[in-house]
Amino acid sequence: MAATLITASEAANPRPIWCVTPQNWREVAKGLPAPALAFGEATGFKAEPGSLLILPAADGSIAGVLFGCEDAPRDPLSFGKLATSLPAGDYFLERAPADPRLAALGLLLGAYRFTRYRKRSQPAIRLVVPDGVDKAALERTAEAVTLTRDLVNTPANDLGPAEIEAAVRTLAARFGGSVRVTAGDDLLAANFPMVHAVGRASPRAPRLIDLSWGDEDAPKVTLVGKGVAFDTGGLDIKPSAGMLLMKKDMGGAASAIGLAQMIMGRNLPIRLRLIVPAVENAVSGASFRPGDILPSRKGLSVEIGNTDAEGRLILADALALADEEAPELLIDFATLTGAARVALGPQLPPAYTDDETLAADLARHGAAEADPLWRMPLWRPYASMLDSPIADLNNAPGGGFAGSITAALFLQRFVERAGSWLHLDIYAWNPSNRPGRPEGGEAQTIRALDALLTERYAR
Repeated sequence: MAATLITASEAANPRPIWCVTPQNWREVAKGLPAPALAFGEATGFKAEPGSLLILPAADGSIAGVLFGCEDAPRDPLSFGKLATSLPAGDYFLERAPADPRLAALGLLLGAYRFTRYRKRSQPAIRLVVPDGVDKAALERTAEAVTLTRDLVNTPANDLGPAEIEAAVRTLAARFGGSVRVTAGDDLLAANFPMVHAVGRASPRAPRLIDLSWGDEDAPKVTLVGKGVAFDTGGLDIKPSAGMLLMKKDMGGAASAIGLAQMIMGRNLPIRLRLIVPAVENAVSGASFRPGDILPSRKGLSVEIGNTDAEGRLILADALALADEEAPELLIDFATLTGAARVALGPQLPPAYTDDETLAADLARHGAAEADPLWRMPLWRPYASMLDSPIADLNNAPGGGFAGSITAALFLQRFVERAGSWLHLDIYAWNPSNRPGRPEGGEAQTIRALDALLTERYAR
């Protein structure tokens, strides 16, 4: 990354950054070198949120940086703007923002660029880690977010089910986990019929990836991630505009992989399981069809109302597998419904759970980590929308109402034994650039969950 954290002893002639607000601007101005203050006044600098002024020294070097902040920031990651605005060099916080930890994280995350196919030069910015901030923890977080973003940003020609498997195997090798993979027609013998049905039309074999890590006697936490490497919609094919971002339909898998890396990097004392059903929803003579009745691992039969509602099918088999060992906490991530975006937009993923304590803890950590989400109801009366006259469930109710809620209710039918279950209907994408969040793939909810799991399980 072009932005890094350093210790004070590693810094070479670091320049100060003053976080200024309309309330403290006069006080800060009194302490500025006279030439810098004169330059600021001459340019008409105002301490408004996001404003930036690089102050020159008498010798032409940088005397420091003024950055407009807020006392109660609406966006604690706003420091990410500096990652793309500062000249190369070392810097330190002369006057820190309200949350120095999130400011430093915003700088790291804002420096992210996806460079696999196009190399881009960026100034090397180094920030002296603020006092009281855990440098290693921030670096672990930035590394996991980078991994998640890289996976989502990689196009489907270079990231299919096999490459998703390779990413999980790399993670297992790094941290000492074990991986089992069931692929192709072996999915039928192993009783993952819906994963097989969704992925069988593609020449790239579908698979169920299952990673385990940690002490077998530790509390069981299981992550499940939707891994649709590309989604054409199947026979209910998407229009071309609807396919443009479908490389990101494995964003749930990428998020689960990123969170797994954070958990293992922290060495949390849990028994972690990561399950990723990885498929490509393609079109061929082998495609599953509208009106088909599919068996599931759970034993429930599913009528296919729409082949473009494939994510919940593969998740259902994966959740049924996860549920069999009754984990203490079961979390699934999925880029599941357009209805979630209509309801809450791209920045605010809905979260579904019946566990009131989990919901409250998650909301608290989401706010503290600037990693927002919003609880939505598992509204039981809507379960009737999933009824089928010839099967136990229909995967795509007609009518267009409550699409995200009915998708969550569908998945809930496959979870019975887990202590707590959480479903996250994420977007995994930034439609435009924001400080700390460049346009492209995004890791949503994993920082909040990392904080929650650390609070619950860290020694």
